[in-house]
Amino acid sequence: MDGEGFDEQVAGIAALDHPLSRRVYRAVLQAGEASRDEVAAAVETARSVAAFHLDKLEDAGLLACRFERVSGRSGPGAGRPAKLYRRADREIELSLPPRRYDLAAAMLADAVSRADRAAVPLGSALAEAAGERGEQLGRAHAREHRRDALATVKAILEANGYEPRRIGTALALLNCPFHHLAEEHRALVCGMNKDFLTGVVKGAGAQDALSARLAPEAGYCCVRVERN
Repeated sequence: MDGEGFDEQVAGIAALDHPLSRRVYRAVLQAGEASRDEVAAAVETARSVAAFHLDKLEDAGLLACRFERVSGRSGPGAGRPAKLYRRADREIELSLPPRRYDLAAAMLADAVSRADRAAVPLGSALAEAAGERGEQLGRAHAREHRRDALATVKAILEANGYEPRRIGTALALLNCPFHHLAEEHRALVCGMNKDFLTGVVKGAGAQDALSARLAPEAGYCCVRVERN
C-alpha cells in the first residue's frame, strides 16, 4: 500500500474517533439521507455541532452531500437549499499488515467464469486469470515509474499491499496480502500469487531481467522476485 493510500484510509477511519461523530454517521445511515436539522434532532445536539461533525465526515470521504430545497417552495423567499447528507460510495478498508482479499476474490471469480465458459480445469483458468490481472497492474503502474527493473517492480508491489524488502538482487516479501487464504489453501493461493507476480513483472516490462519464484521461508511470503 502506498503512503498516500494508507494516509487516506487512516484519515477516513480516524474521522469516526469521536463518539458523537459515530452517532452522527449512524443517524445518516439510518435515515438514508438527512439534513443538518434532522441529524441534530436524531442525536439530540445543537445544529451547529451536528454540522461540524457532518462536514468532518464529508471531508474524510465517509459522507456525500447534495443541496435541495426541502420547503417545497421555489423562487424568491423560498429560502436557501438544505444540505442533505448520505453515505458516500467510497469504500474504506484498513488492515495492518495490508491484505488484499478483494484482489484474491476478483482473480478467483474470474477463474471460475473462465473455467465454466471454456470448459478448462479451474487451476489452469486461475493461472491465466492471475497472470493477466498482474500484467494489467504492472503495465498501468510501470508508466508512473522510470527506474531499473527491480525498483519499478518494488514500487508496484508497495502500492498494492505487499511489503517488499530488497535482499541482494532479489525482492523478499514481508507480507502476504492473501495471508488467511494461504493458511487454509496454501498450494492454491501461493500458486495464484506466483502467477500474479509473474504477470506484474511482465506488465512492467521486466520479464527479461526478473522472475517470480516460489521460495517459502519462515517470516516471508512464499514468492520472491529474483534476477534471472
